Amino acid sequence: MARHRIHITSGKHGALARAELLDILQQQAIATLFQPIVSLIDGTVFGYEALSRGPENSELHSPLELFGRAEEVGLLYPLERLAREKAIQGSFIRKEDQLLFLNLSAHILQDPRFVPGNTLKLLEARGIAPGNVVFEITERTSIEDFGAAKRILDHYRQQGYRIAIDDAGAGYSSLQAIAELQPDFIKMDRSLIREVHLSKTKEYILETMLAFAQKLDIFIIAEGIETSEELMKLTRMGIHYGQGYLLGRPSEREVSLKPEIRENIARHRKNYETAGSVWAIGDLASPCPCFDGKTPISTVASYFNKNVTALGAVIVTDQKPIGLIMRDRLFQQLAGQYGYSLFWNRTIDQVMDGKALIVDEQTPVERVSQLATSRDINNLYDFVVITSEGRIRGAASIRAILECITNARMENAKVASPLTGLPGNMQIHRELTKRLSDGKRFSVMYADLDYFKWFNDRYGFHKGDQLIQFTADCIQQAVGVLGEPYDFVGHIGGDDLIAMTVCHDPEKLGSEILRRFEQGVGVFYEEQEWTYVEDRNGNRVESEGVTLSLSLVVCETAVPVSMEQISLTAAKLKKQAKAHRGSVMCSHKIGVPLLTEADQLQVNSSGS
Repeated sequence: MARHRIHITSGKHGALARAELLDILQQQAIATLFQPIVSLIDGTVFGYEALSRGPENSELHSPLELFGRAEEVGLLYPLERLAREKAIQGSFIRKEDQLLFLNLSAHILQDPRFVPGNTLKLLEARGIAPGNVVFEITERTSIEDFGAAKRILDHYRQQGYRIAIDDAGAGYSSLQAIAELQPDFIKMDRSLIREVHLSKTKEYILETMLAFAQKLDIFIIAEGIETSEELMKLTRMGIHYGQGYLLGRPSEREVSLKPEIRENIARHRKNYETAGSVWAIGDLASPCPCFDGKTPISTVASYFNKNVTALGAVIVTDQKPIGLIMRDRLFQQLAGQYGYSLFWNRTIDQVMDGKALIVDEQTPVERVSQLATSRDINNLYDFVVITSEGRIRGAASIRAILECITNARMENAKVASPLTGLPGNMQIHRELTKRLSDGKRFSVMYADLDYFKWFNDRYGFHKGDQLIQFTADCIQQAVGVLGEPYDFVGHIGGDDLIAMTVCHDPEKLGSEILRRFEQGVGVFYEEQEWTYVEDRNGNRVESEGVTLSLSLVVCETAVPVSMEQISLTAAKLKKQAKAHRGSVMCSHKIGVPLLTEADQLQVNSSGS
């Protein structure tokens, strides 16, 4: 919800404003629109935020004016109460898996008329459970008494409601509000989201907030997403949920996400989930005892007594997991008063954890780690159950998962480029070998900056590093928009970068890289115009600045291709590209029959 502008209204104007608001309250003349909040994991609609509007053709139609004026004249509490009533009455959430976000100002929490309990009656009338409702705390004014606010919100939490902090990163929002109120969701203000793909500062802030939120089991919602580039960046960063005009405008009716947006979210999310590790959870599957759901508890307990190293067992039906029982939890139940007499002859499915974490063997380890560590503290160290085509394959302990992630990150840190963070030569070699052994068509694109030495000498190494980072960003963003989920971008060293793609039109991808580079490289020249640069030998060359040469090697599959063949072809293309003025791409196909192979050079300038 947008922050409200505060006016100073007094005298006759104040009386008129109060009278108009009293009339709106009496007539209940406000409307409610619902804006979707979308999962950036699978593109489904996760929930809706209820947004209030004043009467049409009125100065109070805008929520900024409506709630701001109400706060001035002391009518904020009844107006917010009416807004919640209208929102609940008009809601259409699917009760089993969607959430309704209701705005609640921090100021209201300090109002003596605010009595918890009224909202529950409205929800019960609509058949909505408190667990489907999120109170979104909007900070028009700072919270003066965190203790009192926390007591009120804890009362709601005990009933099942969840809490969100709105506009984080703007206005009065602060780390103190997050620390004191311990929300379930943090909504990042649109000022941090706007053009995040162009701002490293915003990216670093969001990355820090995301890491902070994951440690506290909080979910991040990015507000104000309006462009596909913003959506791509946020999805690839691992942000949990998104909201904005690109995903859906406020409406009176349920919103369906466009199929192409849903596909883009799924595609970019795969890049995020596989970026840090090549491990799938199936690689960590270990044998685990299994019992049918109708097995007596006494049988399972006897098994644990005889096998002291067994920490848990999977409960199955026809080899499909339906739950989990951990050794300690079972014996805790049996150790209670009358525990043996109550449970001994019952079946294990009556005491198992029916909401155990069950994942497919292909799920990336990083993703499983996030799901596992987001569980309740009492289930934090439970086994993760692993399936193959729906049937039990085994289980993995939290220790095994965390060790795998730690080792993978240490390996990546050793070989990644410290400048760009992209995979280095060891990973590039491994990726190229893997693609050659797969025997499938793919393309390799080498990128090299022209006259980079001249730029470094003139502007210094710090600016040179920034230019290399910018070039890497251009490649990554273009691959994100036009590439495929498992495309690869690496940093060979210096100003040389590489991309491997299986997209059907690599020439279009290369042209997009050149376009992005030419569009942004001018900001590195500090408002100066150049008519010449200097090559590595100090000779003057007519040029307006640094340019980019791309060598595109398309590897077909009709004839086996070697790594040396790719390298030699790329070197020739690079020499040809540098012979042309401006940012240029040269391409060539290898791995096609000799009778049809054409030594054609395709030259694409950035301006075409």
